[in-house]
Order: sequence, then structure tokens, then C-alpha cells
Amino acid sequence: MALRPVHVNVKALDAPAVGRFWAEALGWSAFHPGVTTYVGPAGDLVWPDPVFVCVDVVPVPEPRTAAKNRVHLDLATTSAAHQAELVARLRDLGATPADVGQGDVPWTVLADPEGNEFCVLEPREAYRDTGPIAAVVVDCADPRAMARFWGAATDWTVHEVTDGRAALRSAKGVGPYLEFLRTPDAKTAPDRVHLDLLPYPGDDKEAEVARLRALGATDLDLGQGDVPWTCLTDPEGHEFCVLAPS
Repeated sequence: MALRPVHVNVKALDAPAVGRFWAEALGWSAFHPGVTTYVGPAGDLVWPDPVFVCVDVVPVPEPRTAAKNRVHLDLATTSAAHQAELVARLRDLGATPADVGQGDVPWTVLADPEGNEFCVLEPREAYRDTGPIAAVVVDCADPRAMARFWGAATDWTVHEVTDGRAALRSAKGVGPYLEFLRTPDAKTAPDRVHLDLLPYPGDDKEAEVARLRALGATDLDLGQGDVPWTCLTDPEGHEFCVLAPS
């Protein structure tokens, strides 16, 4: 039994606009299968995508309150020229520079039109084959503990674990990494960005949720009511959802 990360859930006041931004940013397409705006590889809508962790933008009435999201995307580039071109294009699309205390670093920190931070990385060999999203990055206090929980929760392989960083990736060696970075910042509010997980065909969702609780996950009530997905938090309080197969 295991779960697979299928998309990054982004809450937005204007979901279609934020969805269009991310579709242009990633070179993907924006689809509207229901109330959300789903951003995935160009072509016909495929869900779940067999390779990539996609983006699902969900409309909400509440504005952002946290000073900084604890989950963000890192975008991959193939050269210094590509990085510069991508940053310029993203700013033309409505991205703005963001200061999260990064100092003088080789990557560029930006925010999408609703203030969700993301990074455009300098070329790195580790991300040469990830696609446009190099990594989904989560701020945490204990990367080792996060690697234990998320490595057991998903079928992804743990590639690196140190006191400062942990990295996981699909056992198939495709798509982005899931990374946990040690940071001093404490969680102060529900995040605008979180992961959605999906059971494999034939697996029982409720059994998977029970397994996650045994690993240290906690039920989360966001006022979601009677919905087919289950909202949980990991041992450090990061929200995530277990979706129902459909």
C-alpha cells in the first residue's frame, strides 16, 4: 500500500487567472474540469498524469494571511540564458520579485500574481530530467523526520537525508523531487499551497488514511464538510489531502 503525489493544490481568489499564469509559466495547458483550474502537460487532459506532479488551482474566498508559504515550487532551467529568459517571461506574465531572506543566491525568488512564492533555479544537473518543475519544496524543522513520514506515506524513494535537507523522488526516476528544507520559521497559518495524494487503483482509500494516521498524520477540519477527499496534516502540521480515485 502506498500513495502517489498527483498535484500541488494552490488556493486562489481568482483561480482561472492563477491557473493561466501557471500554465504559461510551465509551458502546459489549463483545463477546467469543474470548479478548479487544473494545469497539466499540453494535449488532452490526463488525470492523474503518469509522470508529472501537476497543479490544481482551487477558488477560495479568503485572502492570503501567512507572511510566507511553507510549500513552494522550484522551476528547472537548462542554462544561464534559459534562467534569465524564464525570469523575464514570468515577470511579463505578472510575477513579482520576492524577498524571503534568501540573500545573494544564484536562483531567483518570485511570487505568482497572488503572492505565492516560487524559485527559478540556476541550471543543476540533478534536475536535468524533471520537466519544468524541479521540486516541490517544504519548509520544516526536522528533514529526517519528514523523510521517514513521507517515505512511508508514498511510494517515492528517499534520495538524500541530512540534518538540513531531505529529498524524495518517484521510484520510477521521473518527474520532480519532493524536498524538505530545514528552516527556522514556525508555521503560523494554514498554507495556500499543499500536496494532494491519490491511492493506486484497487487500493482502499480509507485503509490508506488509517495507515497515515498510524504513521503520525492528524485529521484536519477546514470546514470542508462531506467531501470525497480526506484532509490531514503530517507530523509537523503541513496540510495535505488524500483524494478518492475516480
